[in-house]
Amino acid sequence: MGTVRLVNAVFYAHHGVMQEEHRIGGRYEVDVAMDVDFARAAEHDDLAHTVDYERVYAIVRRVVTENKFYLIERLAVLIAHEVLETCPQADAVDVTVRKPNPPIGGPSDRAEVTYRADRV
Repeated sequence: MGTVRLVNAVFYAHHGVMQEEHRIGGRYEVDVAMDVDFARAAEHDDLAHTVDYERVYAIVRRVVTENKFYLIERLAVLIAHEVLETCPQADAVDVTVRKPNPPIGGPSDRAEVTYRADRV
């Protein structure tokens, strides 16, 4: 068993509790880590036996940029479940969504959530 990661995919999107966030938008960063048994893929040098991270990136991009949600928690949950539905090689997935410079009334590098989904 191993882990396949997509680290710090960056998108401009319109999520947040405040109306300004939906109107103006902002930067969102996403990490996806998938538990995968890729021994067969490594042995045969065959993408069919592991996760295609280009496909994962496309899922993340679509979910982040084609929706408007109040919560980054919603993004993390939707991304995780769609990755599991689309990538049968993944046994589990961890999704972290970061919102740099969140509007919280003071300095903060980022707000972030991490969600884990396991194949049932």
